[in-house]
Amino acid sequence: MLEYLNQLEPNLRALWYVAIVVTLIFLVQTIMTFFGGDATDGTEADFDSNLEGDMPFQLFTFRNLINFLLGFAWSGITFYHQIASIWLLVSISFLIGVVFMLVFVFILIQVNKLAEDNTFAYKETEGKTAEVYLKIPSNKSGKGKVLISIKGSTHELEAYTEGDAIETGTLVTVINADESGLLLVKK
Repeated sequence: MLEYLNQLEPNLRALWYVAIVVTLIFLVQTIMTFFGGDATDGTEADFDSNLEGDMPFQLFTFRNLINFLLGFAWSGITFYHQIASIWLLVSISFLIGVVFMLVFVFILIQVNKLAEDNTFAYKETEGKTAEVYLKIPSNKSGKGKVLISIKGSTHELEAYTEGDAIETGTLVTVINADESGLLLVKK
């Protein structure tokens, strides 16, 4: 293999070296992804920039660099003998590398859309119907418990009422919920 590479023109040889190294890194990243690892675990870049914002990802990552170089190197090798001008070849390869990176970013955005936020906030119970699980005493004189379903999961929460006592099994409406999880309910 080294003999073959040494016989090539310097520009083509450089493209082959980049393609081989980047392809190996890409394969390792892919294998680690399928086996639950992450190629960036335990590594920290010394890159001081504020790329925060509405983007669910960072544009300048090692993985994006690998995707860019993958497209750049392999397209350069593919078109090396078809395109006579090295500057045109580098320009086209650069654009293809950017397309590779953007396709990967697009895929990440689509996958992130599949993510579901199932965090529970007590304010989400307001206006919902619940079932009394333990009797709720009258006029704020004590607490009972209700069962309420939010985002597909059932929660058992403490509740009180400002009116008459509410018996077990009665359906109630949540009027207010504070951050401690105490619900004000009515029949």
